[in-house]
Amino acid sequence: MLMPALRGLRERWVTFVGSFVALALGVGLIAATGLALAATFAAPERGPERFAAAPVVVRASAHLRVETPTGTRTKPLADPGPVRPRVAERLAALGRTVADRTFPADVTAARTGAEAGESPTGRGTGARVGHPWSIAAGAPYRLTSGRAPAAPGEVVVTTGPGGAPLRTGDRVEIRTPAGSAPRTVVGTVADRGFEEAVFFTDDEAARISPDIDALVVHAGATAVRGALGPDSGMDVLTGHDRRRADPDPDRDARALVSVNALLGTAAGITLFVSAAVVASTFSFAVAQRRREFGLLRTAGATPGQIRRTVCAEAVLIGALASAVGSWLGARGAPLLVGRLTDAGLAPPWFALGDASWPLHTAFWTGVFVATAGALVSCHRAGRTAPTEALREAAVDSRVMPVSRWVSAALVLLAGLGLPALALATDPGDLLGRKSYVTRPMLLIVGCALLAPVLVRPVGRLLTWLPARLPGAVGVLVRENTAAGVRRTAAVAAPVLITVALAASLTGTVATLEEARATEARTATTADFVVTPGQEGRPLAPALVERARAVEGAVVSVSRSTAVTVLEEDTALVSSPARAVDPARLAAVSRLPVTAGRLTDLDDGSIVVNEEWLTTRIGDRVTVWLGDGRETSLRIAAVLATGTGDNGVYVTPRNAGGAGVDRIDVKVAEGGDRRAVAAALHTAAADTGTRVTTRAAWPTANSPGTNDHTGTGLRMILGIALLCTAIALANILVMATSDRVRDLAVLRLAGATVPQVLRLVVAEAVAAVGAGAVLGGAVAAVNLLVVWGALVLLGVTSAVVVVPWGTLGLVVVAAVFLAAVSAVLPASLALRTRPVELAGARE
Repeated sequence: MLMPALRGLRERWVTFVGSFVALALGVGLIAATGLALAATFAAPERGPERFAAAPVVVRASAHLRVETPTGTRTKPLADPGPVRPRVAERLAALGRTVADRTFPADVTAARTGAEAGESPTGRGTGARVGHPWSIAAGAPYRLTSGRAPAAPGEVVVTTGPGGAPLRTGDRVEIRTPAGSAPRTVVGTVADRGFEEAVFFTDDEAARISPDIDALVVHAGATAVRGALGPDSGMDVLTGHDRRRADPDPDRDARALVSVNALLGTAAGITLFVSAAVVASTFSFAVAQRRREFGLLRTAGATPGQIRRTVCAEAVLIGALASAVGSWLGARGAPLLVGRLTDAGLAPPWFALGDASWPLHTAFWTGVFVATAGALVSCHRAGRTAPTEALREAAVDSRVMPVSRWVSAALVLLAGLGLPALALATDPGDLLGRKSYVTRPMLLIVGCALLAPVLVRPVGRLLTWLPARLPGAVGVLVRENTAAGVRRTAAVAAPVLITVALAASLTGTVATLEEARATEARTATTADFVVTPGQEGRPLAPALVERARAVEGAVVSVSRSTAVTVLEEDTALVSSPARAVDPARLAAVSRLPVTAGRLTDLDDGSIVVNEEWLTTRIGDRVTVWLGDGRETSLRIAAVLATGTGDNGVYVTPRNAGGAGVDRIDVKVAEGGDRRAVAAALHTAAADTGTRVTTRAAWPTANSPGTNDHTGTGLRMILGIALLCTAIALANILVMATSDRVRDLAVLRLAGATVPQVLRLVVAEAVAAVGAGAVLGGAVAAVNLLVVWGALVLLGVTSAVVVVPWGTLGLVVVAAVFLAAVSAVLPASLALRTRPVELAGARE
């Protein structure tokens, strides 16, 4: 079968070039994403940074450990406590100790010299962290200029690798939790890459931040552990474990999680679209070759020989395209990694490894996709009867075999049944990224399988009005679309896939963002919301006191924390929580309470949401607070689940020492709104915080359209659109080349060349329109599922956001590609005399 397959490829190369290019591109993308994905499986091994020169580091345990019947379970703590003074005194008896205190120390203004009267510059300003100077030896930091700080108004700062943004002798304004004050830079140390630091005298650092965050002990680790005892709640870190005391030690692994998810999704979408394109192209190619197969059957070829020939062609195309694609993927992977880092989707240090398995996986995946895509076509080719093929008319009468009907029914049943089951049992599962990215695939595949049946009525609907306009073009488009169902379905299928993917993915993301914003606006009745200027930092205590003192305002101060429960004695589950004053919370919010009352919240109770296993008012639950304390709390109220942002509420006593990170301010009855706003903005200007109105707060705190999710979606949709472009070009070139005699007959009947070309373009546009309508219908079902999940979760004001801009761009691009791909081969064919074309034989 090899030689007939090679001759078939050589003689009908136009038929297979699109499959080859689409598969090579798909394999290349899978290989590139696979190589990049392999690099995300392990973060780079980093040693200790801040305490690389410290012998022993003691700090409060950062993990909760709970013994269960199935073993020890651990969870990170939201608010690890400080090193208690009594513990510091006990360890001081073992040897010299150095206390570390970490606090915000933002340089808000700088003067380029000690001369009074010089204007401030932006050089060296920005967010930094403060430490006592004595802890600098733990890194170690060494002076590159100047001297150590010796007085309260003196500081030492880190300098960047490209030159010193601040120099010895500069006067700077530094904002700390104790307020803003001018200070003099008396020394500089080289930046070590993990933080931008400001070092104060030990006494001034202790005044600004009294709590001890970590303690460096110059003694043996065994002696330190013996002095602390087994149940001290302290971690004793030595060797490589000292990195756990570094700022954000898990940042590398966490940064790779989103990269891993993005690349995995991109590879899956690429595989899905490539498989659909190859299967559609082979199906159309086999339909075009019915007469050829009939002749072979007449000459004595058996059905098995026909099937093996088609399958051999698929294997040859798959092997050649996969080899080319693997080569392209190996060359393109460095470009992909560079694009990810440039766009901020991956950390700057992200780089390819030396793994080779993604290339092997991509190659054999391509061969499998090509072979699998041709299997159904092979079966259909083998069933061709000699006389049946030779007598066959140009009208497609039987376009769907029984096997395809059964496959389509099963896939559609799964595509509709699984979301229905999730809506009935766990609606929240439908809002996860893995769900809304993968769930639409089943419906898309089901509709693509039914495309030969669906395009006829959709095509007639779209061409109803043009067929009633003056001229013959509309009528011919209507009849040709209905007669050439296989051709129309082959063009519509890739458009259906791309439109459905684009509308489902971008529409779901936009709908969820709008639902979260609406939920936030509905839950907040405050007139103003005050939040930190930099995420993750608490608000300055001075700002909190000034906000509380604003005349004519009701102020609710809250803190971010977390609580952890042990579900079914097997799993620790952490939930984000807010610590609030219940009376003031009720004055500035309208939370979706489904049972109980918010005002019943006290130090011995908790407010939970409907996702919790225990949601009966009055029941007690055992929880671990943000600092690891275990306590039993009574359920005072239950909130609707919503989009997932309706978390848990506790009182400040159960906040585990978390700092204030949000202030809701409502103008009291009879209060002056302008005066309240002015007071808040004045306080915020001094402390670098943000004051937003209730209407603007959800937008200011949402990820927006330029976040990593949006960039990743655009990359995924770009891949799908590229595969669609190749499929459209290939199928339309094949279809137009197969219709040269039809075009010649139109010319002999009196049609001009422009009229024939307009007909070809109109047919292509009608097929694209049919695919767009079907893809829109699939997307509508997917978006309605998301909307239903939101309503069941309590977001009754949820609305479906249709991404008209994205849909319009995809459809316009598809129409343009279809028109060009149809016109070019038709123009070339029409250069030959119509009489010669009409008499041509296949």
